[in-house]
Formats: sequence, C-alpha cells, structure tokens
Amino acid sequence: MAVSGVDVLVMQNSNEFSGGYVKWFTDMPSGNGTMTTVVFPKGDLMTIVAPGPFGVDAKPPAGDPVRRGVKRFLASPNFMGASFTTALDVENAETALAGFSGAAIGLVAQGSMGHALADGLKRGKLGNAKFVDATELVDRIMVIKSDEEIALIRATAHLQDRAMAAAFAAIKPGMRDIEVTAVAENYTRIAGAEYGLSWAPPRRSANR
Repeated sequence: MAVSGVDVLVMQNSNEFSGGYVKWFTDMPSGNGTMTTVVFPKGDLMTIVAPGPFGVDAKPPAGDPVRRGVKRFLASPNFMGASFTTALDVENAETALAGFSGAAIGLVAQGSMGHALADGLKRGKLGNAKFVDATELVDRIMVIKSDEEIALIRATAHLQDRAMAAAFAAIKPGMRDIEVTAVAENYTRIAGAEYGLSWAPPRRSANR
C-alpha cells in the first residue's frame, strides 16, 4: 500500500461466492444478500461494518479468535429491501474512515461493492479524498498460495469428485433434479464443507 500510495482499502461484499474479498481479509463470509464492509488502513488493524442491531460500536478483545485483526466492529440494520438502512451503512463506513479526509482511498472490487456505498463516500464527509481502484493491488497478493492452501484446494476438488460420484450412484428413474442435487450437497456437508452448491448448464429440450 505504501508503494502504491494507498492509505486505506475499502471493500464490500454481499456474498462469498463471487469475489470473496471480505472473507479473504477477515475469514468471515458475507451472506444472505446483506452488505459487509471492511476498512483496512495502512499500518493498522481493520474496522468491520456489518449488519446488526442499531448503534453497535464494539472493540473486539485482544486475541479474539473470531475477529482476528479487527480493532473495531460497527453494526446497524442492513436490508436491501429497506432502503433507509443503506444510509445507516454508509454512515458507519464514514465513521470507520474518520481521519482519512484528503487521503488516498483504494476501492477493492468495485463490481461487488454497492453503488450506495461508493457514491455515499464520494459525496460525503471525506472532503478531498482521492479514490483509486485498488483491486489489482489486492489480487496480486490473493493469487499467491501457500503449500497449505494448495493442499486444501486439491482436497476440495477431490471432495467434489466424490460428491459427484455419490450423486451418480444414487440416480434412478423418477428422481427429480433437486433430489440428485441433495445427495451431492449432503455428501459435501457431512465431509465438512461450508456450502454444498451444485450447478449445471441448462439443457435444451430434445424436441427443440
């Protein structure tokens, strides 16, 4: 960040399936379509902005096994279907960025960031802050995998192979697609997977 001239990184995800920057930095996923924002200053610990009760402003204890590397946790209700909560989310992000007026703020993966956050920060209290795209800066680090990570990636691929084999073995006339999918998902979850999503491309009907 120092070399790139970036003072603080800001990222936001509503899920961990596409992008996953929030989970990579915090080891905690975003989920269910609600927004989680990470503010990562140069030379300091992170602040997390996430869904929760009104007015949460907490400091995780030292050595917290869940909020590792986090100095502050801000929360408020966050529902895409309740538009007023968007303003609460942006306000929390501005609070997390207090002191960075005039700084270089690196936005990470703007395609996975809500328009309301980026627009709100640019129009808000940060004065003449400079906003830059810091996605490539983070991506260059994310793609470097340790031996442990490579082993886990390979183990996950082997698990998928076994789940598909279990699904094929269970197929019989009259089964619905969802029942076959359930076999594969059950196999992966019992084996320790966090999610058991399966996908296949749609097929054209034979009479088309």
